[in-house]
Amino acid sequence: MFQKKKVNHAVASVIAAGIAASGASIASSQAIEEVIVTATKSAASTQDIPVAVSAVTAEKMDQMGVSNFQDYLVQLPGVTAGGLGPGQNTIYIRGVASTTPATSVAGVSGLAPNVAFYLDEQPLAQPGRNLDIYAADMQRVEVLAGPQGTLFGSGSQAGTVRLITNKPDPSGVYGRLKVGASTINEGETNNNFEAMYNLPVSDNVTLRGVFYNDNKGGYIDNVHGTLTAEQSARFRVEGAMRSNGVPVSARRTGFQAGAGYTDSDGDGYVELPNVTFLAADNSDLVENDINDLTYTGARLSALINLTDDWDVLLSHTRQEIESDGVFFADPDLGDLEIQRYTDEMIEDDIENTSWTFTGRMAGLDVVYTGAFTERTTDQVIGYTDYLFVGQYLPYYICDYSVTYGDQTGTCYAPNLYAPSHSEAEVTTHEIRVSSDPDNSMRYTAGVFYSDSYVTERVSFTYPGSTMAQGWGGEGTGPGFAYPNYSYSDGYLYANDPYAPGEIFRNDIKRTDEQLGVFGELTYDLSDELAVTLGARYYDIAVDFDGSAGGSFYNFCGSMNPACVDAQVFGTNIADLYDGDGVYQGNPVSGIPDKAEDDGVITKLTLSYTPSADVLVYGTISEGYRSGFLNRPGGRSTADGSYTVPYGFETDEMTNAEIGWKTDLMDGRMRLNGSVFFAEIDGLQTTIFDPSIANLFFSDNAANAEVSGIEADMIYVPAAVDGLTISASMSMLDSEITDTLTPSGDVVKGDSLAFAPELQANIQARWEWETSNGMTAHFMPHMAHSGESYSDIIRINRDRIDSWTMLGLTAGVTTDTWGAELFIDNLTDERAELSRGYTYDRSRVSYAAPRTMGVRMTYNF
Repeated sequence: MFQKKKVNHAVASVIAAGIAASGASIASSQAIEEVIVTATKSAASTQDIPVAVSAVTAEKMDQMGVSNFQDYLVQLPGVTAGGLGPGQNTIYIRGVASTTPATSVAGVSGLAPNVAFYLDEQPLAQPGRNLDIYAADMQRVEVLAGPQGTLFGSGSQAGTVRLITNKPDPSGVYGRLKVGASTINEGETNNNFEAMYNLPVSDNVTLRGVFYNDNKGGYIDNVHGTLTAEQSARFRVEGAMRSNGVPVSARRTGFQAGAGYTDSDGDGYVELPNVTFLAADNSDLVENDINDLTYTGARLSALINLTDDWDVLLSHTRQEIESDGVFFADPDLGDLEIQRYTDEMIEDDIENTSWTFTGRMAGLDVVYTGAFTERTTDQVIGYTDYLFVGQYLPYYICDYSVTYGDQTGTCYAPNLYAPSHSEAEVTTHEIRVSSDPDNSMRYTAGVFYSDSYVTERVSFTYPGSTMAQGWGGEGTGPGFAYPNYSYSDGYLYANDPYAPGEIFRNDIKRTDEQLGVFGELTYDLSDELAVTLGARYYDIAVDFDGSAGGSFYNFCGSMNPACVDAQVFGTNIADLYDGDGVYQGNPVSGIPDKAEDDGVITKLTLSYTPSADVLVYGTISEGYRSGFLNRPGGRSTADGSYTVPYGFETDEMTNAEIGWKTDLMDGRMRLNGSVFFAEIDGLQTTIFDPSIANLFFSDNAANAEVSGIEADMIYVPAAVDGLTISASMSMLDSEITDTLTPSGDVVKGDSLAFAPELQANIQARWEWETSNGMTAHFMPHMAHSGESYSDIIRINRDRIDSWTMLGLTAGVTTDTWGAELFIDNLTDERAELSRGYTYDRSRVSYAAPRTMGVRMTYNF
């Protein structure tokens, strides 16, 4: 620590000396830098294409210290995320969101994302676990708002986020080193290192490599707590008020909280005076700053000129994320505090190999691109929060006499946990052709194919079940007097018996195969007016294999070994969706084989360019998201008014917008924006309702509308040399217009999830030349998000508070090196980036507290 402080002080002294050596201001540029993007599948300036696209350039990422998913999210108004940790997030654009899946069930019941996430040319979105690619040697981050389905396919229903890496550069040999260190207020220290090297090895081959390591310190404290099964939903009375303000309805009253039970102290739970409740105690896990996080990775690329017309780009990326603890806190405890009863961790390994052939054939630009990605995630999830919603939990960790006898006996500690292992593979191919962009009629057309799967095993473990007394008081442990059930219907582990205490196991394979044929044609009606027509035919098949099974039963005594417990839990998914139309566990006909859909979506754009500095456009576009299958398909409410569908359908979005791109004041101001209105039909959402099924399931729950305005601005004032002001904002109005499920959980008139009415940011960067030849800079910046909600399901809906974060940077640069001091979250705001209320308790993901540090670069 002493050495690090000395280094920081030395750097600060150099920066201060440089800034103090005042000199002439840098003359403001007469024109704002052009930003080239590939939002239309070909390179073009953001100002020349009739698409709502914003880009965070490499320069801006450096200026703002952007490194990971959370960093660049804050820089993008109109973009939000649900999720509670690195590699566990789901991206939303323009407030088109319903719910965020719990990580423990993301594989078996998580919705397909409705925002496509690309690394260069490959879509990589995954239910509940978007890749958290570190922003090392990135050229830019592109955000395409609104449906992009004609060019980018499924998952781009509400928009597309693209991470574009820097490619090998044949122009010369050069490299760059970046280092940084910082301290989190009342937290730990951070440090990072990044090295890039670009090397032309011959006239035809250029290599580029980058390596990075970023250690981020923790700031969440695990404080002492105890917890008993007394707070199980099984014992919660009707009318008890949840902390989100939604009372417990009659339908969700605890199984042992009705007639004959009393809540004399008014705490919302019945008293069971003859039951001994043993407590989970986390004394051994109490620790400050538990959420350490490390990114380590490398990328190697090669650009090979095959002929005068053809080249190939090859790239391989490997990244490892390791983290401990959790990245959320309980707002009902002290500042940034949580009570966890499991030693939690995550290891997330990603390997991505891609290849892109680019050339010309028959007067057309031709691109063939493919990629293969492998991802392996190992996680230990604390599952104790399930106590608060799990009606059946006492059945597993309490003596039989507590739940089905005379309410006497012992309930053991609810220290539940769930080890998780997930493997994913994504293979994609796309070939497309483009005509000359200078032609009055020009087009892009192509074919896309992807084949992906996710395998996931989650072992829900209840240690107390190994001590619970069974029927008649005989035996202990799962199955009590009998050996555990053997396991024969999983995907990853076909014949692996359950371990002691392992009550449930999700062991599944989820596949997604897609074919798309797409095209866009633009025709110039005149020098100023052009029309674009786009269409995409899609064919999607999503399948489900494996099982969601359980091991526990205690209705049968040893005197009757042939007895089959009515409470044996499980869904043999492989049997349910094998296509024969019959499920042996609950015979019924007409069960689908897969969640399949095909169709055509379209796009129409009319653009008007009255001058080289103004573009106005209007667009009507469509987007879609694939459906999926449900584990508890066929289960119903007690009155039969609602039945869980075996499969839920694709939801569809229709969007209309008017946008503008303008360069004003002789190129000193750039003002872009759009106004839009979107309708979503059959909005998908995930539901957990034990009164229907003790499993998460999904359905097309509502129709909704979203309208809004987005704008971004860059201004270089003539009156202040060296000053550049940039700002962006998003205003949304979202509303559920129709409810499609009769449960009453979705309410007409409510807003959608993760849809703040206002988001905005602004930066003012001033640069000037110092008398000793360096360039100094000073930049304050601000980001703001209004309040929003975490879900459209009322019982899971919690308010995400508004926040405003300030920051400062100041530094100096030369041709070869640069150094700057920075303060992020200057006022130490508790900025709520996300919330979850799936288990009837608020869990809040906060931005890091005030962080102060130094960043240095060296170019060679």
